[in-house]
Amino acid sequence: MNKIFLHIEGLVVFVLCLWLYGHYHFNWILFFILLFAPDISMFGYLVNNKIGAVIYNIFHTYTVTILVVVFGIMFSAPTIMAIGLTWSAHIGMDRMFGYGLKYRTEFKDTHLNRV
Repeated sequence: MNKIFLHIEGLVVFVLCLWLYGHYHFNWILFFILLFAPDISMFGYLVNNKIGAVIYNIFHTYTVTILVVVFGIMFSAPTIMAIGLTWSAHIGMDRMFGYGLKYRTEFKDTHLNRV
């Protein structure tokens, strides 16, 4: 049951980010260009599982994205805010589909698999 809640939570974050993005009339072309950009962090796995997991998790935690959105709000930087919302949408989308934060054992070993 907890796993289902985490998938629903990802869906809610994804939909909220889409709504906020549209509400602020940000550029949808930028959204679609950047939506999968955080997945570049998977290249850390070319080094080894430990480095790959650390880099991937940094790029896939809400803490960083929320700070980016807040920074965009505080400094009236709409592009920064749009980047933060897109990044948060990416993480929500990942969680919705079952991709979670990685353990150092292997790429497919995530916090959603152990729930």
